[in-house]
Amino acid sequence: MAKIVRFDSVGDATVLKIVDEPVPTPQADEIRLKVEAIGLNRAEVLFRQGLYLEKPILPARIGYEASGIVDAVGANVKEFKAGDRVSTIPAFPMSKYGVYGEMAIVPAFAVAKYPDNLTPEEGASIWMQYITAYGALVEFGKMKKGDFVLITAASSSVGNAAIQLCKNFGAISICTTRTSAKKNDLLKAGANHVIVTDEEDMVKRVMEITDNNGAGLIFDPVAGPLLMQLAKCAAYNATIFEYGALSLDNTPFPLMLALDKSLLVQGYTLFHINKNAEMRQRAVKYVYDNLKNGNLKPIIDRVFTFDQLIEAQKYMESNVQNGKIVVKL
Repeated sequence: MAKIVRFDSVGDATVLKIVDEPVPTPQADEIRLKVEAIGLNRAEVLFRQGLYLEKPILPARIGYEASGIVDAVGANVKEFKAGDRVSTIPAFPMSKYGVYGEMAIVPAFAVAKYPDNLTPEEGASIWMQYITAYGALVEFGKMKKGDFVLITAASSSVGNAAIQLCKNFGAISICTTRTSAKKNDLLKAGANHVIVTDEEDMVKRVMEITDNNGAGLIFDPVAGPLLMQLAKCAAYNATIFEYGALSLDNTPFPLMLALDKSLLVQGYTLFHINKNAEMRQRAVKYVYDNLKNGNLKPIIDRVFTFDQLIEAQKYMESNVQNGKIVVKL
């Protein structure tokens, strides 16, 4: 038997239950993972609330990211063996393959080794954040040295990943945060500029920083009415990547600004990368190599124990974190 997490109805964090289930057997093209750490993501909060792109099939499992040791492999699996130290790539339906628990079954293509210089907690904190940022800014955005990149909600794990990628490519990161509480953390993380939006005029500051040219790449998980302000911050021919919907308000399209500036507003998630084998392999190689050489380093905000899972989910919803929230088994 193994302890796993499931929920029978959508709702707040208390719908999550830790239950005992028989240890499953991996089927063809699957592996079984003995979980050491779980990385929490905003997507899982929305999934549990019934607000995510994927709707839960109840009773549902939950969770995209875990690190651990390969415990067993199914037929056709050649690239992994029992004892390998790996972590999961978000590239599967959570209802079927959720990884919250002592054991997890996942498709073999959604597993990757991570460098030995990372702890299990760090290993559970890499693929969602770095592939999300890499896919938008590098694969699609073609980010290069000197580009101005506006990163909103920058204290999230994905925001921190985007800051590190900007630094690696020599781009200039302009990061936003609502209050000054996280400003120093963002500067310490490598942000070139930080705008405290409760105290400063974002559009005015972006234009000051960019010599009135605006940002060529904008990376935003908020949407809602903020999109109009982001369009005002954008350079001519800029791309605005909308990779989330943290705002619960409707998102009006900034048509006149889009026409005037020839803007591309692109809906994006890491599944645009992970569903394409070639793109996924490029992203995994880039992230692995740069984790190994130290150019990328996941920032972990807080580590909870498995029996504190509900508390960890509530902490994520508080929005006070800077970096990744991890549950250690």
